[in-house]
Amino acid sequence: MSKREFNERESKEIQEFNQSVITEFRANNGVVGGPFTQVPLLLLTTTGRKTGLERVNPLAYLSEGGRIIIIASFAGAPVNPPWYYNLLANPEDIVEIGSERFTARATVLNEPERTGMFNKVAALMPQFNDYQRKTSRVIPVIALTRVTQSP
Repeated sequence: MSKREFNERESKEIQEFNQSVITEFRANNGVVGGPFTQVPLLLLTTTGRKTGLERVNPLAYLSEGGRIIIIASFAGAPVNPPWYYNLLANPEDIVEIGSERFTARATVLNEPERTGMFNKVAALMPQFNDYQRKTSRVIPVIALTRVTQSP
């Protein structure tokens, strides 16, 4: 499947699924059921690099050394998720964990830290290994560092 075919076929389904997770997350102070019952989730609000509009995405995360680690897996798609490119263009973002909301700065991890953090996350959430097997790209790992509280 080409990158273009993926974007056209999957984008709407992913957006609809994500919106249902976002709604449940916010209605239950960060608690989401179904396949995410035991998965630590956050909401990441980025600024669109092309549109300037805010975009919200639910993501699994790991707290590690005062940072929040997220993985740009896009479920093993052949392309990086759009939010990843938004972070590259605008590294300050809004993070929601439970009922807490704060500003964070995103840093893409380089090797060998990237692989070490990927392996830590995948040890707790093995689906990330499945995602890596599905794609030929190296899946980016991002550290979010708290900057300030947000209203």
